[in-house]
Amino acid sequence: MTDTPDKPENRQLAISARQLTLSLGSETAPVDILRGIDLDIHEGEIVALLGPSGSGKSSLMAVLSGLERASSGELTVAGQDFTSLDEDGLAQARRGRIGIVLQAFHLLPTMTAAENVATPMELNGAGDVRERAEQELGYVGLGHRVTHYPTQLSGGEQQRVAIARAIAPRPQLIFADEPTGNLDVATGHEIIELLFARCAETGATLLVITHDPELAERCGRVITLADGKIASDTRGSAA
Repeated sequence: MTDTPDKPENRQLAISARQLTLSLGSETAPVDILRGIDLDIHEGEIVALLGPSGSGKSSLMAVLSGLERASSGELTVAGQDFTSLDEDGLAQARRGRIGIVLQAFHLLPTMTAAENVATPMELNGAGDVRERAEQELGYVGLGHRVTHYPTQLSGGEQQRVAIARAIAPRPQLIFADEPTGNLDVATGHEIIELLFARCAETGATLLVITHDPELAERCGRVITLADGKIASDTRGSAA
């Protein structure tokens, strides 16, 4: 049987990394966090990133998302050469290309749900941001909570706002770092279903850090890190 065009490996690359390293600390006493990462992720893939604490998962996500500069190597994300950019350049490159969902919701407490969702789009210079923010909140089941502040929302509702905020600008990539870590099991399952559905609907590539093996099994691909290196890279039945 021949490969079909909709298989991940036949799509354009969303991320391409070659010999990516990250070292922190001083020049005389560096701490090697990432040790030569080679990685290709194609558009539309859903990838789980696993590994024990200290394996480099969050550091790898920070580098791939442009929150941290690699110490060496080559990195192209959504068609942009990240290794040639300084911190300001990386911040500019993230806008419109990358959405981030974290364990801590990081909503602005003085802004309503709609204002929290609208802010990244305003920074991108988009128009009709209020209407788009309310529409995205409707997609995540919060159309009735657009004027509520974070303190008036439950943890699950706050994470829904965070997902809406990440996806509203229609980025090519979504990075999620333990997005259900602060939620109970039932709410966490609802959030994951929502995150998967919104990425599928918008065509976004999703990379999620998790310790949940059940969640990892649902992803099309599972990458395991150990000591700053890729220990395994397998595709599942969901690919």
